[in-house]
Amino acid sequence: MPRHNRRDKGPDRGLGGGVGWARTESGPDGDWQVRTVAGSQATKHYRCPGCDHEIVPGTPHVVAWPADEHGSSADRRHWHQGCWSARSRRGPTRRWS
Repeated sequence: MPRHNRRDKGPDRGLGGGVGWARTESGPDGDWQVRTVAGSQATKHYRCPGCDHEIVPGTPHVVAWPADEHGSSADRRHWHQGCWSARSRRGPTRRWS
């Protein structure tokens, strides 16, 4: 009989493998909805507002938007994990309009 491997559904595995699932984080800059994006799910190029460097496809990162918003594409920002964690020590390097 073949063996069936079962994956543990950890905290970053929400509905649909992370699609549409976010956690709320509070910081000095307010409350944010944050979703972790696995490298296998990252298929487009983004620009990180924390360092102004490109996030290339295949790079794990986080997507954040204000908690009081519904997360439209105009409100979401893709950040490197380290840049997101350090945002209280340094502000965005670009102005987003």
